[in-house]
Amino acid sequence: MRKIYLLLFIPFLFTSTNAQEIYKSINYPQNYFRPPLDIAPVIAGSFGELRGNHFHSGLDYKTNQREGYPIYAVADGYISRLRVQATGFGNAVYITHPNGFTSVYGHLKRFNNRITQTVKNYQYRIESFEVDFPLLTVEIPVKKGEIIAWSGNTGSSGGPHLHFELRDSETEETINPQLFGLTIPDRVKPVINGVYLYRMNDEPFSENTPKQYFEVTGANGAYNLTKSPLINVSGQFAFGIMTHDKNSASENVLGVYSIDLEFDGKTIYNSVWERFSFDNSRAINSHLDFPALISSRRRIQKSFVDPGNPLKLYKTLIDNGLLNIADSEIHTVRYTIKDVAGNTSRLNFRIKYNPQAVIKSPEVISKANFLHNQENNFEAEGIKISMPKGTFYTDLNFKFDTKAKKAGSYSNIYSVHNNLTPLHLFYSLWIKPDSTLSEELKSKALIVDSKRISQGGTFEDGYIKTSSRSFGDFSVMVDTISPRIVPVNMTDGKNMSGTSKITFRISDNLSGLRSYRGTIDGNWVLMEFDAKTATLSHTFDEKILPGFHNLELTVIDMKNNSKTYRANFNR
Repeated sequence: MRKIYLLLFIPFLFTSTNAQEIYKSINYPQNYFRPPLDIAPVIAGSFGELRGNHFHSGLDYKTNQREGYPIYAVADGYISRLRVQATGFGNAVYITHPNGFTSVYGHLKRFNNRITQTVKNYQYRIESFEVDFPLLTVEIPVKKGEIIAWSGNTGSSGGPHLHFELRDSETEETINPQLFGLTIPDRVKPVINGVYLYRMNDEPFSENTPKQYFEVTGANGAYNLTKSPLINVSGQFAFGIMTHDKNSASENVLGVYSIDLEFDGKTIYNSVWERFSFDNSRAINSHLDFPALISSRRRIQKSFVDPGNPLKLYKTLIDNGLLNIADSEIHTVRYTIKDVAGNTSRLNFRIKYNPQAVIKSPEVISKANFLHNQENNFEAEGIKISMPKGTFYTDLNFKFDTKAKKAGSYSNIYSVHNNLTPLHLFYSLWIKPDSTLSEELKSKALIVDSKRISQGGTFEDGYIKTSSRSFGDFSVMVDTISPRIVPVNMTDGKNMSGTSKITFRISDNLSGLRSYRGTIDGNWVLMEFDAKTATLSHTFDEKILPGFHNLELTVIDMKNNSKTYRANFNR
């Protein structure tokens, strides 16, 4: 009996000594939601994980690298929204539940029959593959455990999996699903990869802010600085950290749940990935050291907050995480990193004031000083810029330059600051084309960046006007070339009776695809677009009767250049 007691008691000791309480603003319902899959829960992506221009908004459940697993409604409710996209979530279902939360299921291969017919009817009604529409509470009620779809790889998925979310139905904030008891096996403590000291020098953060990297060593939750147990500082400073998490179910690199920074035992910064708003998710570029991300791909999470950062992740924040000491004492600094299971890692080090430890910011020659909390405008020969309040996260020493135009362009190249400054909102950009842009080409003109990626644009009052969400080098070009249509399995006069669908590849050279429309015998038919492979296909159904038919497919780009493919086939 004593041996059995010890075996039962050891796991309890392990959990209590390795997992600790985590911050939650409220207690979320437990045992209300069931898992959306009937396979062992393994995730490739965690809630709040750092992604390009956004935080990951749910859990990415692995599906053994294959499609077709049944997806179950996690609780009673009704389908409140259905969406089909070529990118994003692909095929997605939204279920509203009576307890105030909404579950979301993305990248689905196919829906159940009732949902499929509802979606298809709507697609034919508005003659569009991409649809996004609400439903009434009585249209498609669902029960907990009912199969609503099958897992897939649609939209912007990088491989077969289920993207799953739980949202607040009223605010539409997305919430960490593991807080509802949909847990993943996890006894692995977060990993701390390194720490940075930023010499702020009472200036706005930018790519010119001096920073020092300190190597970290440690394991099993206990970390220390490798070579510098005591850091000398002078003037205003702040910290940043590189950290990630793993769990017991896979080796995937995941996001942490919380970051806590203490100075002399007092928390001065605390960020928590409990929930967030989609409207502010792009501010990940302010949360991170964006210049380091762009220039070296390092994801350094700043432990200080820019004044224009709208994120509500920060639960404790003193002086925006900025520090300044001038005494002779040795001060203690501690990072505490937790995952959602409560597994905890800590990094301890010490700092001391040293008036000789000064690293000044380099002098910046700028064209203007822009304030983050007001509208800013700039104008030079051939260019105008208007940036609304809140475009950037901190004040900006704005830089600008003009370069000679390149062959094929219709304007000079305008260097609008640089690509190391993140933008939260779109700003308006006007570029004046030179005299070589003829009248008939004005409708075809657009603005491109240094990589020849279209920023769009229309001719207006002598300028090409567009909106952009990034700085960089811009110039005017024209797009007069029609999109390309390449039939994959069809030729004129072909017998298609043994083929389930018609497939094409479509593309555009510059401005991007605006629309596509397919008809058979003059009637609109559903053409499904896969953005990952640039394929467009129509699956035959009962509407296409045996006999000869005429197909017409028209593809139009953003500058209204069009291409039409016509063929007859036998079915």
